[in-house]
Amino acid sequence: MTGDAQRRIELYLGKLRRNLRKLPEQDVRDIVEELRSHILDKAAANGGMTPASVDSTLDALGTPEDLASSYVTDNVLAGVEGSRSPFGILKSLSRWASLSLAGFFVLLGCVLGYSLGAVFFLCAVLKPFHSQTAGVWLIPSGAGGVDTSIRLGFGSAPPNGHEVLGWWIVPAGLLVGGGLVLLSTRAALWCAGKYRKSRVLPGV
Repeated sequence: MTGDAQRRIELYLGKLRRNLRKLPEQDVRDIVEELRSHILDKAAANGGMTPASVDSTLDALGTPEDLASSYVTDNVLAGVEGSRSPFGILKSLSRWASLSLAGFFVLLGCVLGYSLGAVFFLCAVLKPFHSQTAGVWLIPSGAGGVDTSIRLGFGSAPPNGHEVLGWWIVPAGLLVGGGLVLLSTRAALWCAGKYRKSRVLPGV
């Protein structure tokens, strides 16, 4: 390998390392060494370790900034896949949302699912303490319409409203609330895994 070719490789890897500073140092070292081997193998296969073959290999990888962003995103997605608690998943999804529009929409869907699940769950738990007001209510609206409202029991019952489930809200709320949390978790894990598989990293 010529000195010029070696310098180009080290310059590229140096920029990559600086843009990977959000990752743990051991992960950064592993990525840099893995990528170094990948560059050497590809450059050798492209006509030997010359500046021209090295430039061709580096051009195929893209800029160090874009490549580092891909590695950071992959690390975040691995964190999502490795999480099982809602709080851990939301934390990892928040990092993904800061890197990708896809991550933002997955985070938004997960937050909505968890929030609705929490409302049903709390409604079921609070029903014994607010038996007259907690539940699913049908409330007459203008022009002969009817609005549906899930109330946790705080405050007075809505005027002219009708509570439709009664004590059935306890098992129904626990079942629906738990189901929504589980479904949102599974959906977030599936989206993270699918998106991660669609992004092939060099040397992986």
